[in-house]
Formats: sequence, C-alpha cells, structure tokens
Amino acid sequence: MASPKTMINLLDYTLPELTDWMQNELGEPKFRAVQVWQWIWQKMARDFDAMTNVSKACRERLAQCAEIRWPEIVTVEQSSDDTTKFLLRLQDGAEVETVLIPSDSREGVRRWTQCLSSQVGCAMACTFCSTGTMGFERNMTMGEILGQILVAREHLGDTRPDWPVLRNLVFMGMGEPSHNLANVMSAIDFLGTYSAIGHKNLVLSTVGDKRVFEALETSRVKPALAISLHSTIEEKRRQLLPKAGKITIEELVEKAEIYARATGYPTQYQWTLIDGVNDGEDELANLVTLLKGHYAMVNFIGV
Repeated sequence: MASPKTMINLLDYTLPELTDWMQNELGEPKFRAVQVWQWIWQKMARDFDAMTNVSKACRERLAQCAEIRWPEIVTVEQSSDDTTKFLLRLQDGAEVETVLIPSDSREGVRRWTQCLSSQVGCAMACTFCSTGTMGFERNMTMGEILGQILVAREHLGDTRPDWPVLRNLVFMGMGEPSHNLANVMSAIDFLGTYSAIGHKNLVLSTVGDKRVFEALETSRVKPALAISLHSTIEEKRRQLLPKAGKITIEELVEKAEIYARATGYPTQYQWTLIDGVNDGEDELANLVTLLKGHYAMVNFIGV
C-alpha cells in the first residue's frame, strides 16, 4: 500500500521560496505566486478556494500537493485585564502556548503584543520556569512560528496588514530561541521584510548565547534584544539557568551593549524576582554597577 503523500505547508515558504516552487513545480508565473502569498498573509486565507483571482486550474494543482496549515486552537483563556493565552496543537499533535498582552495608549487606543513560542518544550531547565520542567521535544518550523500570529490576528479581527492592531512580537514563549536559531531568524527576517511591524517591535529573547550575536551581525533585520539575566553573580545565575550558554555575565552585557548602540534599541534585561534568592540589596547594587552608562532597561518580574 502506498504511503500518503506529504503535503507542503505554504506557511513555511517566504515569497521568493514560494515563487521558485510555483514556477518550478507548477509552471506558474511569478505574479501568481504573489497573488497566493497575498491571500495567505494579507487576507489570511486558509484554503485555496478562497483565492478568487487565482485560476481554478492553479488552485486545483495547489490543493493536490500543498496546504495552508494553521495551528489548531485547543483552548483560549482570558484574564481580567484581557491578557489571552492560547493552547495550540501542531500537525503532529505537539502543543505550544502563545499569549496576547494588551496595552492602551494615552488616547485610549488598544494595541497588542504577542509572545511567541519557538520550541515544543525547552531544554534550558531554568528553575523558576514551568516550561523548563517539561523537557525538550522538538524545534518549531518557521511556518509553525508564524502560524501563531495568524491565529492571534484572526482572534483580534486584525485585518489591517499595513497598520496592524497586533503591533509587537516578542520571542519569549516556550523554548530558547538560540537553540532554534535558523527557524527563528527566518521568521524574524520574514516579519521584518514583509510585515508592517518595525524592527524595534520585534524582540528576540535569549538566556545568552554567542550564536545569537553572530546571527544578528549578518541579519538584514535587526530586532530588539532581551536578555534573561536574573542574577549578577555567576554561580547563582548558573544555578538559576543551569544550561545557559558558556558566556560570562560581563561578556554577555558587553556584547548586548555593542548591539544596542549599533541598532538604537535598548537591551531589555529580564529579571524574575525570587524571594530570598535574587531580590537582595547586593544584587541591586551589582546590577546598578553592571549596567551603569549602558543603553538598557530592566524588567523585574514577580512570581
């Protein structure tokens, strides 16, 4: 018995990749790929029948070998301040979370930030993080990462791709982005190239890995950078983040400062406050000394 044909998920293709595939595999002209791409990413079409300006023959050929595969919503939880958490199921049954966080301007205009996952589970084993206790299952593809955004936009009724309600995207969800760097950087490049979201409104979070800085040096898209710091004391930080990259705090801060000055975006240092562990006067004094004169901000997170 023949095995079922693997369907291509078009969410995994950038516009140039989609163009090459449609030209080489389907014999379609370049403009046809642009039409399909616009239907997927601007009009958020989920099936080919919706693509009314694409020929019926092309739609039929697409349906035979490709699909537009969004993550499936399992549950939606909304808190009193409208923060909304989605549990999503991927094609293989793996589940990830993504979170929408609201904020209001002085004029009362609501904007949204989305926290994106990049891995199923996480290998970092950070002692204060529930995801760290799950262990690592696998990396998410570029299409799975970007699919979270489509789910959120549909939930928000965000149909304005050139002036989106969903204004900020932060890679701070499940997983350590530096351990899925190729797919994360592809997603960032996609967003910075094709979406109306500015580079500074894309935030890449990491525990600290030299590979991140190497990737950012050559990237066309320069996102803002967030660093999970949590302690200024080397031994204590290694206890809190036992599988963080082999880089000292001093070197990490130095590399982050160089990047911040080059991009004009302050480094966002994340600090989860743990009672009796990293909330003392000694840590505060060290932090002030460490970041004095740096282009940086610190986000203290209560638990």
